[in-house]
Amino acid sequence: MIDPVAAPKPRPAPELAPHELRILVAVDQERGFTAAAARLGMTQSAVSRAVRGCERKLGTVLFDRGRHGARPTEAGTRAVAYARRILRLLEAMGPEVRAAGAGAGAGEVAGPLRIAAFRSVAAHLLPPVLARLTARHPGLTPQVRIVRELGRGTAGEVAHGRADLGLATLDGAGASPVPGLVAARLFTEEYALVHPQGHPAPRGLPLVDWDENCGSYTRDWWDRQDWIPPATIDVEDDTVAVSLVSQGLGMAIMPRTALLGAPAGLAVTDLGPRPPSRYVGYVTTPELAGTAAVRALIRELRELALPEGLAAA
Repeated sequence: MIDPVAAPKPRPAPELAPHELRILVAVDQERGFTAAAARLGMTQSAVSRAVRGCERKLGTVLFDRGRHGARPTEAGTRAVAYARRILRLLEAMGPEVRAAGAGAGAGEVAGPLRIAAFRSVAAHLLPPVLARLTARHPGLTPQVRIVRELGRGTAGEVAHGRADLGLATLDGAGASPVPGLVAARLFTEEYALVHPQGHPAPRGLPLVDWDENCGSYTRDWWDRQDWIPPATIDVEDDTVAVSLVSQGLGMAIMPRTALLGAPAGLAVTDLGPRPPSRYVGYVTTPELAGTAAVRALIRELRELALPEGLAAA
């Protein structure tokens, strides 16, 4: 019988140092060891050795090497996402700790704030939010990336460590489309029929559709409508769809934020007493949700004055 006291304890897994995390992120971004080395001011052989060391510590291959360069494996994609998130926390650690040491309310909210948003929200709703935010916290430097709301969308950018907060479409329960993130609703927006102004029978026009317009929040409603024809024109961007409709090329069914700032010549018609709608909110990581910069942004988002057709959550 083995004495449990004398039994050897399992050795903890070796930890990766911050410089190793930076190397993994650089190789992923540059898709190669040579380019990553140039970015970091290192030699190619040093980067290669560091990656092999990370793979030994983690016990798996992180990058496929070949003539194409270096591409992350599934394990590598997960490792790089963790690396980005850890490095972001290390970056936030100094200001957060100094603010805590200065006492409640005494610390300055400063530094970069990375935001991922889909186009209509970024163009029409985010600017006044950031104007108020930077007026109250001049040391903050918001960085906004436009991300198409397809697949993992803006939530995927947050999960992969490329954004601190994402403005995303949430499911009916207000949950993030990517598990493991903190999410909360900000507003609900209805869909409407947009068509050339003055047309006598807009529902009989050809359909102009766009790639991001096929979410689960509209699919059930869409399937029940026998008047909607197959799309005559498919485009990648909602602004293109609106522009085509304004030129008389058809009608479109679009969320209200996509119609803000629409060109002249358009009419917007309600889709009945129970129109389709989608929930828009924010997502962030559990560790960044408590940082001063993200909290400040969330406060401003919650104070947003909503245009007609959008209702607070």
